[in-house]
Amino acid sequence: MAPHRIVYLQRATLDAGVRVRRPAFEHEWIEYPATPVEEIAGRLAGATIAVSNKFRLTRETIASAPTLKLIAIAATGHDSVDLDACRDLGIAVTNVRRYSEHSVAEHTLMLMLAVSRHLKGYATRTALGAWNQSQRFYLEGPAIGDLYGKTLAIVGRGGLGTSVARLAEAFGMKILWAERKGAPATRPGYTPFMEALAAADFVSLHCPFSPENLHMIGEPELRAMKKTAYLVNTARGKLIDEPTLVWALMEGWIAGAALDVLSAEPPAQGNVLLDQRIANLLITPHIAWGSTEARQALADELVDCMEAFVRGEALNRLV
Repeated sequence: MAPHRIVYLQRATLDAGVRVRRPAFEHEWIEYPATPVEEIAGRLAGATIAVSNKFRLTRETIASAPTLKLIAIAATGHDSVDLDACRDLGIAVTNVRRYSEHSVAEHTLMLMLAVSRHLKGYATRTALGAWNQSQRFYLEGPAIGDLYGKTLAIVGRGGLGTSVARLAEAFGMKILWAERKGAPATRPGYTPFMEALAAADFVSLHCPFSPENLHMIGEPELRAMKKTAYLVNTARGKLIDEPTLVWALMEGWIAGAALDVLSAEPPAQGNVLLDQRIANLLITPHIAWGSTEARQALADELVDCMEAFVRGEALNRLV
């Protein structure tokens, strides 16, 4: 069998210190730190395996690489690849699924703790000298809340959602698994979507983006939540109608929000959530996935998928 030609289009999406081992089959390995969109087709010429991440691989681009047999996505999300085109053209697609379960779960709990305890505000005021001027031994400010005894509604019961639930239960939280939005019936162990939102003290999103999930959290959903509740999103930015979230936070429909993702990343053209000073909003720059341990696990799982494909096994197959 002729050796595989593996083209890694965006190697710089992983730190240089992360070791990507070479697959245990005969191959040629070519990698680029980044690939301009206009150069994707040229770089895939002759490739049998493409490693991609964030940019869109369209039907036209995929069809222009007739030797392609596998697209290995170096991420969990797969909306960047035209899966229907891959099915039509007989190209397999894999992703990595379990690499960041601990990293994302810990970041999610950190966001929940930080937003409910007003960490950003207290830390900023302390750095500016407010504690120095306090008449008491502590710095007065917004009321803080515990996670213990609170209800957490989780949207998405995959590995990430399950890992978050495990940590949240250790904090003494009650877990509600939200049924799919608009589902006609409720599966055992699930709570109807809107009912889960209304009952929750925290709502945490852990589902992939799809056209059906676009703005799954909008005005009706935010108005259904408690005024004392918090929204947390470490999944995909487009799950939330961002202008409506600004409105909800400014008018106090909910107590606050903590996000690790936005609708466009990086937000080079700005974003309504970043462009206004919103005290009850905490945003981190899409780093929940990125612990040192998770990055290495991603690299290892990525190559595991390639090796399984060459052996004729279906590991993390999307197509």
